[in-house]
Amino acid sequence: MKQNKTLWMSLKDTQSHMASLVSNLSSTISRLTLLHKPSPHFSIKTFQKLQTRPKLSRSTAPFLRTSTNYFSAHFCSSPRAQSVNALGQDEELVVLGIETSCDDTAAAVVRSNGEILSQVVSSQADLLVRYGGVAPKMAEEAHSLVIDQVVQEALDKAKLTEEDLSAVAVTIGPGLSLCLRVGVRKARKLAGTYALPIVGVHHMEAHALVARLVERELQFPFMALLISGGHNLLILARDLGHYIQLGTTIDDAIGEAYDKTAKWLGLDMSKSGGPAVEELAREGDENSFKFKVPMKQHKDCNFSYAGLKTQVRLAIESKNIDAAIPIASASTEDRRTRADIAASFQVVSGGVASNQCVRSRLNQIVEKNGLRLVCPPASLCTDNGVMIAWTGIENFRMGRYDPPPPACEPEDAVLDLRPRWPLGEEYAEGRSEARSMKTARIHPSLTSLIQGSMQQP
Repeated sequence: MKQNKTLWMSLKDTQSHMASLVSNLSSTISRLTLLHKPSPHFSIKTFQKLQTRPKLSRSTAPFLRTSTNYFSAHFCSSPRAQSVNALGQDEELVVLGIETSCDDTAAAVVRSNGEILSQVVSSQADLLVRYGGVAPKMAEEAHSLVIDQVVQEALDKAKLTEEDLSAVAVTIGPGLSLCLRVGVRKARKLAGTYALPIVGVHHMEAHALVARLVERELQFPFMALLISGGHNLLILARDLGHYIQLGTTIDDAIGEAYDKTAKWLGLDMSKSGGPAVEELAREGDENSFKFKVPMKQHKDCNFSYAGLKTQVRLAIESKNIDAAIPIASASTEDRRTRADIAASFQVVSGGVASNQCVRSRLNQIVEKNGLRLVCPPASLCTDNGVMIAWTGIENFRMGRYDPPPPACEPEDAVLDLRPRWPLGEEYAEGRSEARSMKTARIHPSLTSLIQGSMQQP
């Protein structure tokens, strides 16, 4: 392993987790690449237009299928794509990134030199308050209402038009399928109209790779701790597209526990559960309730919050707290009890108020082991278009993209969406001894697809 080892952490939605798990890690992985043939519908007109762009390699995993087999693809390898400098670091790329995996509609334009030309995010905070969390159908409708405006604003702020773009990158998974579909359709419509290559992006890979935008000298391999409302992931990034999953969420993620706790305590959810619990916790006594630390008895790096969530619910019920009574209307005694529960929960979960604590613990670890800690700014830790555009650039340089879609795509087109899509292969010695993780309807991991493509003749 290289001497310039790096550990970086993303604290998305201001959530965090206990850092003690980081000490259990170790593994290696080799470099592989995934490509496939361009569609036969890659027209002469499209080809001619692309002559004005950096020379393109062949594309990555099949990005769209239709009920009439309108597209077909198979996997093959290309020696040129195995070079990190496949398109040359001197080639200037300008990529539009689109993100609609959950409850934020985001778009951004980024240059291959790392310059962020624009960043636009439309929040669904009002819907979160109304429904006490993400309601997929409502979220889909909200995305549909603003997607055109968000993308146009990103282009306007960058002072560019679609003609100035080198490619379009869009999240295809993991996430809510109804929400993913909105972003993918927009990306394909734009790419088809302007004959632009399109890059399907793994949402969690984007969170990991944004560190390489923030710290341009960051090289593989590095370890990434990704903590969000819906995903908790600890990975070893050996190379672009090549990841080992050291730990993941085996049931409820930290965001689910925070949202439910905030809801049961009758808190204002307008800024999501995390900030609401943090604010109330400042008034409480963290030693009032003795909640058990999740997964402490298991010697692996996995995450679990279902049990902690149950402990909090039982504590709230035992104190006869009525969530229908908002915190602003609670009696002094009732408010104190709610604050004590919030504080006790937050300490055990390693939550919002522990952000600095977690960073401090990680700093101790990196200093002890001769590592380096990289923490992207908050604006790049929440879901955003910048990380999608940057990941699109990284993959585009490796020759991983699809050719432009048809300008007039058929209405019955079935999009290749990957709601449950692991990032890497699970570390064999780190398999959870707790409950079995759900495996139904999970798309093969990004890393396994890459490995499989290299084994084909």
